[in-house]
This record gives sequence, C-alpha cells and structure tokens, in this order.
Amino acid sequence: MARKGKRIQKSWELVDRAKLYTLAEAAELLSKMPKAKFDESIDLAVNLGVNPRKAEENVRGTVALPHGTGKKIRVVAFCKGDKIKEAEAAGADFAGAEDLVKKIQDGWLDFDAAVASPDVMGLVGRIGKLLGPRGLMPNPKVGTVTFDIGKAVEAIKAGRVEFRVEKAGIVHVSVARRSFNADAIAQNAQSVMDAIVKAKPSAAKGTYIKAVHISTTMGPSVKVNPADFRA
Repeated sequence: MARKGKRIQKSWELVDRAKLYTLAEAAELLSKMPKAKFDESIDLAVNLGVNPRKAEENVRGTVALPHGTGKKIRVVAFCKGDKIKEAEAAGADFAGAEDLVKKIQDGWLDFDAAVASPDVMGLVGRIGKLLGPRGLMPNPKVGTVTFDIGKAVEAIKAGRVEFRVEKAGIVHVSVARRSFNADAIAQNAQSVMDAIVKAKPSAAKGTYIKAVHISTTMGPSVKVNPADFRA
C-alpha cells in the first residue's frame, strides 16, 4: 500500500475516527488541516435511506449557499431573441440556441451549469445524452428551465448549487473552498443539509439521513453525527 504524504498524515492525526462530530466541529477541524498547493473544495457526502431507482423516492433540489461557492461558475444559457441579451447581462458566459447546441455537439463542454428558456427545450433535447450524464441538463424542477433567464443565471453565479441523489443513494455536493473560514464552511454545509432534509420524499421509510461525511478534496473524511439532522 502506498504511503500517505506528510500533509495527509498530519491531517489524519487531527481526526478522531471513532467520533461523530457536529457540523461546526467538523468545519473547524477542516480549517486546521494543512493546506494543499491549491484551494481545495469542501465536499459533503450524505448517505440517504432512499431507493433512487424508484421515482417517488428520488431526491433533487437546489440551495443558495450563504457564502457562495468560492469559485467562478461558468454558465451557458439556451435561449433566443431578446433573452440572449438578458442572459448575457446577467453574467452568462455563452448564450444562444442552435449555435450553442451545435457548439456542444462538436465537443465543447467547457461550462459548469446550464439554464434554458422553455421555448428552446426541443433543441436542448438533442444534446440530452451529452448534458444528462454530466448533470448539466436544464430542469424545470430545479428552476433552470424558465423564461426568467436572467434571474436564473444570476442565482447560479451568486452561489446556488444543485444536489441530487446518485444510484448508490448518496448525495455529493461541493459546499465551500478550503480558503473559507470555519463559520462560512459550517453555514454553507448547514444550508445544504437543511435543503436535503426538506427534500425528503414522502415515500421514504425508515431512517432518512443515514450518514454524513465532510472532507477537503485531498484530505481525510470527517464523520458528522447524522442524528443532528433527524428532527
């Protein structure tokens, strides 16, 4: 087995593997770990007691992070006419309809999020197989298919993130950056947890929040007490 680097070893020494931390304690712990050479993301992993294969137990939503994401989010807007100017004025990195679809069909996927006006969703459907697996497909359920295209772009640029449960029943969300202070990390993570709890499907039975872990990109995972979110 490969040896862990000194930085990772020092990080592990800070973690009590038998302890279930509060979110505030975990955030404080992450802020004390040795820094990498880049601004790592702070990632939340939440194991849910749902069966994602059942539509009625699917968990998906969006949440506005109070302290933003800490990274530049590249947003494209599928729209036409005056909506293109509206999207660009709101900060969209690229806006268009047929031309944008063609650009993506040719292999361009250099963006982090996408929004669309309802009247061009027929066009966007042509590239659904490219966008869907990457979590980039606009969806009316999370507010990324709307005629209020400028507001949707601004919300994403300001720090709104999307979450959805994966096949294994786990939600992975980037909630902050390593450069954030402990309070900002904890508050962003708490906002995500509140949204996940609120999104609990009525069909879900038994324990909903089964396990919660938070970590930096290159650091050890810290176990957070799931009972704190079972009100």
